[in-house]
Amino acid sequence: MKLKLISCILTLFIGFYAFADANIFKGKIIDAGTKQGLPGAVITIPELKTSAIADANGEFTFKSVPTRGKFLVSIEYIGYKTITQIVDLSSGTQLTFSLQPSIIETHEVVITGTAVSANNKQNSTSVSTVGRENLLRQSTNLIDALAHQVPGVSQITTGPSISKPVIRGLSYNRVVTLSDGVKQQGQQWGDEHGVEIDQYGADRVEVLRGAASLLYGSDALGGVINLLEPLTPPDGQIKGEFLTNYSTNNGLTGSSLMLTGSENGFVWRARGSYKNAYSFKTPDYYFPNSGFNETDLSGMVGLNKSWGYSHINFSYFKNNIGFYDPDPANGLNFVHDDGTPFTQDEYKSRSLEYPKQDIRHYKINWDNNFITDGGNLKVNLGYQKNQRRELDGPDPSLFFDLNTYSGDAKYYVTESNGWQPVFGVSTEIGHSVNKGTEFLIPAYDTYGYGAFAYIKKTWDKNTFNAGIRYDYRKNDGKGLEEDGETKFTPFTNKFSNVSGALGYTHEFTDNLNFKANAGSAFRAPNPAELGSNGVHEGTFRYEVGNPNLAPERSYQADATLQYDNNMVSASLGIYENYIHNYIYASHVAGDVAAAEGEDGTSQNFDVYRYGQVNANLYGFEGNFTLHPVSFIHFENTFGYTYARNITLDRPLAFIPAGTLKNTLRFEPNIKGLKQSYVSIGIDNFFNQTRFDSAFETGTEGYTLLNAGLGTTVNFGKQPVKFYVAGNNLLNKKYYDALSRFKPGRISSEDPTFGIYNMGRNITFGVYLPLAL
Repeated sequence: MKLKLISCILTLFIGFYAFADANIFKGKIIDAGTKQGLPGAVITIPELKTSAIADANGEFTFKSVPTRGKFLVSIEYIGYKTITQIVDLSSGTQLTFSLQPSIIETHEVVITGTAVSANNKQNSTSVSTVGRENLLRQSTNLIDALAHQVPGVSQITTGPSISKPVIRGLSYNRVVTLSDGVKQQGQQWGDEHGVEIDQYGADRVEVLRGAASLLYGSDALGGVINLLEPLTPPDGQIKGEFLTNYSTNNGLTGSSLMLTGSENGFVWRARGSYKNAYSFKTPDYYFPNSGFNETDLSGMVGLNKSWGYSHINFSYFKNNIGFYDPDPANGLNFVHDDGTPFTQDEYKSRSLEYPKQDIRHYKINWDNNFITDGGNLKVNLGYQKNQRRELDGPDPSLFFDLNTYSGDAKYYVTESNGWQPVFGVSTEIGHSVNKGTEFLIPAYDTYGYGAFAYIKKTWDKNTFNAGIRYDYRKNDGKGLEEDGETKFTPFTNKFSNVSGALGYTHEFTDNLNFKANAGSAFRAPNPAELGSNGVHEGTFRYEVGNPNLAPERSYQADATLQYDNNMVSASLGIYENYIHNYIYASHVAGDVAAAEGEDGTSQNFDVYRYGQVNANLYGFEGNFTLHPVSFIHFENTFGYTYARNITLDRPLAFIPAGTLKNTLRFEPNIKGLKQSYVSIGIDNFFNQTRFDSAFETGTEGYTLLNAGLGTTVNFGKQPVKFYVAGNNLLNKKYYDALSRFKPGRISSEDPTFGIYNMGRNITFGVYLPLAL
């Protein structure tokens, strides 16, 4: 009924506004030195989700833009420095933008995941952006791509198919993932669940490091991953892409087709993607039944008019993942339940055996931006259904069904004399049902709402921002009787919180700028922490929740210095995050519980009970890129996090090791080819001697050799991009500090067994941009 209501409202809305008066915004992009037009330059207005491309004379036209309001415009052209500028669309003046030649990657990019969209230099939040091409190379999933390239970002992995983001040492429910402006609601708390989003769907990803509760409420203690869909093409055009790739290690094949169009303000987009892989191979052996297959469908329909825009986004995600729990007594002799060994054909079979997961995620949201005389109102209404099935046979043993309704509204008062106020409210309703025969967490209902006020002031080379937010959340856990015994005891708890944040930026020169933040954030306990009672799949531990948990409260500060000129691009950031009432599961020797094991017999499992401690995390991150000449790029990133459980005086569990990654990229000018490159990279991961022995063991340092090459060939007027990317080319044996397959799953049943990370992997890819 809620979806039907949304559809009816949208139909009336379209009928009322479809014939609204149009406003035209024109301009020209030129070379600052020669004054010649730059054909093919890309002009975007992110807040209106629209773009244009300069013609042969460097001129561009936007149709159906608002007749009033000031908006941030971004102009990009390969080989030139990107510029951003606030433009008053009501002025009617045709503007000329002059671009300066540059061989470096500029920090002058628009950031949209913060309270007010701004270029990165005037945004106090520490942000890194990853573009389209870098999301596709050298990765097996979306989070893997980010962990390869963004300092301060790591991943907790369960083989190549499952990656959970880690930002500055925090993960699970402490990192928020946004897609189409909606907070992704799935199984964030689970070890063996990835992010239910199409890797190929994002045009660009913003990674916001540091607490962001002011804008997103509970859970954003570590940071935010904001996935941005492709902007609508210029009016009257249909564009798209087709891509496909193949990886040698596990036979991963991936393909995706997207088309998007715009006609007189009516905009649309459709995408279909599919991925399939068999078991992955370590340097010594295949790990059985570790393949997966993924199907993704998504689309958008909407209007871009002079009053703003209104888009309906929808997506469907389905992922089937195989699992295998080896018996340490058998060592690396992997066998079926009946004792027969796996064969080479079975390792390379794309048919998954039991046990396996069947994950499905459905989402629809209505995203709007209404322009008014005094500002603009953004409204986003969403519905998500997340279904997780654990299958030991045809019928699911565990079937968790989560439904989430969300609403978010923000009003942006028109900027005046450098002042930009924003006011917002949000709400979220969750309802879950257990439909299987095995249970770990109770069915529950959750309800929350929040409100915030934010102000930003810009003067000279300075920007200051401040905000305050109030949140309320209520959780109702459902009771359950099983075989005459109480499986789950019903509980109700309520949480409220006030968060605040301050930020400041200063541009010393055009090349050097400084940013800093301080503030508080919070995270309400999730139902798994409040009500778990059972064996957590794949962890060999019996978890017991605590309905009396208090919210986590974070106090954090960070500072970043950025510098770039014609040869050097660099940044260095430091941060500290003190978390009061950090929720933590711990085990006391001798505390065991009997439960049914994988073989159906009763076994004793170590009991881990949720409690709370105080924790402190601090560290540094940065990058240094040298461009001695236009065709050579020497890129370096580094990061380190120190995390301590202050209450128990020991390290926190699953904290990434320090990293130093170096990549030398050569971009030759070859006749008949475009955008050619050859790269070689060395990734250094240091020893992780700081670990929580109740959960894990330490890991030794290791070095991985990577390489890649690519080029673009024109077949007539059709450009085709080819690339090859190699990871772990020396086939190094190693255990990553955040791999759940590493040795040391400490329990009475499985004390030491470990599986190496993926061995040598070479990916071949083809990318075709389409213009119809």
